[in-house]
Amino acid sequence: MAVTGIDKIGDLLHEAFYNHDGLRRLLESAVNAGMREETALHLGAAEHERSNERQGYRNGTKPRKLKTRVGELKLSVPQVRGCEPYHPSMFACWQRSERALLVACGEMYFQGVSTRNVQNVLQEMCGLQISSATVSRVAAELDEKLLAFHDRRLDHTGWKYLMLDARYEKVRVGDKVISQAVLVTMGFTLEGKREMLDWRVADSESEQSWGEVFRSLKDRGLGTVELVVSDAHSGIRAAISRHLQGASWQRCAVHYKREMGRKVGYKKLKELNRDLKTVFMPEQKAECILRAEEMAVKWENTPAVAAMLREGLEDCLTVLTFPTHHRKRLKSTNLLENIMKRLKKRTKVVGVFPNRASCHRLVGSQLLELHEQWQTETKDYFNMEYAGT
Repeated sequence: MAVTGIDKIGDLLHEAFYNHDGLRRLLESAVNAGMREETALHLGAAEHERSNERQGYRNGTKPRKLKTRVGELKLSVPQVRGCEPYHPSMFACWQRSERALLVACGEMYFQGVSTRNVQNVLQEMCGLQISSATVSRVAAELDEKLLAFHDRRLDHTGWKYLMLDARYEKVRVGDKVISQAVLVTMGFTLEGKREMLDWRVADSESEQSWGEVFRSLKDRGLGTVELVVSDAHSGIRAAISRHLQGASWQRCAVHYKREMGRKVGYKKLKELNRDLKTVFMPEQKAECILRAEEMAVKWENTPAVAAMLREGLEDCLTVLTFPTHHRKRLKSTNLLENIMKRLKKRTKVVGVFPNRASCHRLVGSQLLELHEQWQTETKDYFNMEYAGT
């Protein structure tokens, strides 16, 4: 009896569950099938199909290995003739972040960095050991792509909003392991699209570090922006005032509430949050400030809370002067914080980065991958059509 495609899929799924190598074989078959479908689209005709739309002809296959976390895939890449060469789309977008993680772990291994379970990480990630030559070659290839992305021009459009955040990673500098800030900047265009604009590894979130970010952005063509959203770190605020004159500043409301929550005991935290919810409820700035003063009077026995309500709240209300349908996404840095959590899942695998370049490479690969996903979105992140209402 003939073996059907369904039978083959069933066999592969059976292997995936009952064979330790099953997932690798299942993925291998899926990628090979995907390349065959891509080749048909590239040529304008399926195998053995006669078609007036045909652009070229198949010319056998070429073996190719692809390292993944389920093992090394042995693929058969279709070759073509009589038309433009066929390049599998999944290689570039799929392997970029995998390669960055591979390079980071490989650098630790070959530089003798004392990081726990590096061998186990490499084994789990790609199923084999890697050579120093492979690390160097892949790193150079990644760095070239990341440099082009990081230094691209920004004057192809206007920019309405910026969002800033930072996280810290352990990096080996000289003979010491120190905490380094990873500064990330994303922007929103006048068309409502979101893009990743900049990332870099710095000693801290100082005014100098963020100042370098803003100078770089302006050198690349960033024009006037209307609003910058960030937490209340003094370095960020000073750099914004110096380099982005004319831009309004929105203090992240979530960070503000968290900071205030740390000023009271656990027993009073629920009451504090209820009162804060009442303060932020109105859509009019004056009413919010009035309610904040009433709350400050109530909490006079906790001076730190009363002081924050009287001195810091107004910075959290800047967003109320912007379009109503933009406010929810601009009142905090939640979008960027979620991205930082995504980065953490990858960087914690490495533990301690062997150098700043390795940290920059892995973070950049993740951000580039995310940026490319955003470029395929059919719906704008902000609706700018009614931005004036």
